[in-house]
Amino acid sequence: MILADKIIELRKKAGMSQEELAEKLGVSRQSISKWEGAQSTPDLNRILQLAEIFNVSTDTLLKDNIELAEAPAAATETSVETEPPLRKVSMEEANTFLEVNEKRSLRTPIGVAMCICCCLPVIILDIFEPFIGAEGIIGVPLMFIIIAIAVGLFITSGKQIKRYEYLNKEGIDTEYGVSGMVNEKKAKFETKHTIFLIIGVILFIVSFIPVIVFTELFPDSSFFEALSLLIMFGAIAVGVGLIVHASIKMGGYKRLLEEDDFSRQKKERTNKTSGTVSVYWCIIVAIFLAYSFITNDWGRSWIIWPVAAVLTPVVMVISDKVKK
Repeated sequence: MILADKIIELRKKAGMSQEELAEKLGVSRQSISKWEGAQSTPDLNRILQLAEIFNVSTDTLLKDNIELAEAPAAATETSVETEPPLRKVSMEEANTFLEVNEKRSLRTPIGVAMCICCCLPVIILDIFEPFIGAEGIIGVPLMFIIIAIAVGLFITSGKQIKRYEYLNKEGIDTEYGVSGMVNEKKAKFETKHTIFLIIGVILFIVSFIPVIVFTELFPDSSFFEALSLLIMFGAIAVGVGLIVHASIKMGGYKRLLEEDDFSRQKKERTNKTSGTVSVYWCIIVAIFLAYSFITNDWGRSWIIWPVAAVLTPVVMVISDKVKK
């Protein structure tokens, strides 16, 4: 057994996360991750510290021909009492999960964006309503079709990811090389993750500008009113979609690495922000439809959507805090 595998096994037997071990050694979590992924090797001082922390000899750590089973009995007995059962995750299963999560990170944001934009057919066709009555004949049925497709995307995504729910609840023991592979993919996505979040927030902020500008410049034009709403809802939908996409994709990497809210000590407080967002938007759709049909005030009920979109980040933060 090589040093990387020994560090992983000893750390998990001691019930430590990468963050906790890093704190004890005075290094970054990334350093621990690189050691466990066989991407780098700790220096001599760190080896001595590791031996002391895990109550094993330096020979046990450094010599590949010495297995951990030959380590002092005290350390083994302690680990049996404190370490919960771990679920093995192979390289093949890790890659399959990342593929499924990648599809989910695309389908769920599209579904959310469709929920946000579902009222656009009614608003846009309202321009032609005096001529052909398109708002009621085409707009409302089209709105329900869009909602139905969005719900289908939510159900499909949830069904495919369901088999991996254990990553939210159970401690895992990844096969050799999995941590290194996941860390590499996560590092490549870090920049995009940050950019997507920034763009999403900016789109929220600027989404109302077209409505304000067009209302001032063309106060009596129904065409420019509809155009401004189209731009506003489009900006909000893209902004929400980017945030949800980035959160779901990054969450997949963190599940396999057992980081942040997916660390072993926090498995009971699993972060299900993306699920919360989906439920939130389904509730918003229900409120919009109920209010619009009861009052028949389709010309004003659309205001529910921008307000709900602006509140989306707040809902995500509150959801996360409640779970913690």
